[in-house]
Parts: sequence; C-alpha cells; structure tokens
Amino acid sequence: MAPPKKYPDELRIRAVERWRASDPRPPIVQLARELDVHPEALRTWIRQDEIERGERPDPRAERLSETETEELHRLRAENAELRRINEILTAASAFFASQLDQQRRLL
Repeated sequence: MAPPKKYPDELRIRAVERWRASDPRPPIVQLARELDVHPEALRTWIRQDEIERGERPDPRAERLSETETEELHRLRAENAELRRINEILTAASAFFASQLDQQRRLL
C-alpha cells in the first residue's frame, strides 16, 4: 500500500497554476512559504508540470530520434483530433437519440 500523500492533489495543482500565472514568476522559496509547503516539494511539482507540458525534457525518458519525436508529435495531434471528434459524435448521438424518443412518444 502506498504511503499517504503529505499534500493534497488540489493544493499541488493550485500551487503550480499560481506559479505559472504569476508575472514575473516569484521565487519558489517565497511562494512555498506563502502556501505553507516545502520548497523542494513545490520545485518538484513545477518541474513535473514542465515535463508533462513538454517544456522540459524528461531525464528518466530514453532519448528519441528526430523521426520518433516527429512521429510522437504527429500521433499526439492525431489523438487530440480523434478525442475531439469522439466528443462531437457522442453529443450528436445523444441528440439524435432524444429526437427519436420524442418521435416515438408522438406516435
């Protein structure tokens, strides 16, 4: 069983968003003190967020070739497009199902 988290996920998300939204960005130690979190915890959260956004390379990941990187970007874009299409189709099917239900009620 995993040990309990010291800080809730909501605090982590809010802290990173606050740091990203600040202009100029405050020193991590100062923001950590304001949020009552350990500075290294905040620094880790920010670093992980940058890795997830693709703004910083993941030191644990193996290096990809240029072709693999291009393919990864293409596949991520395709995945986003397919998710968007899926949302549209889901909404459309719900709409048409409600229309059929209304027609059946009238008969």
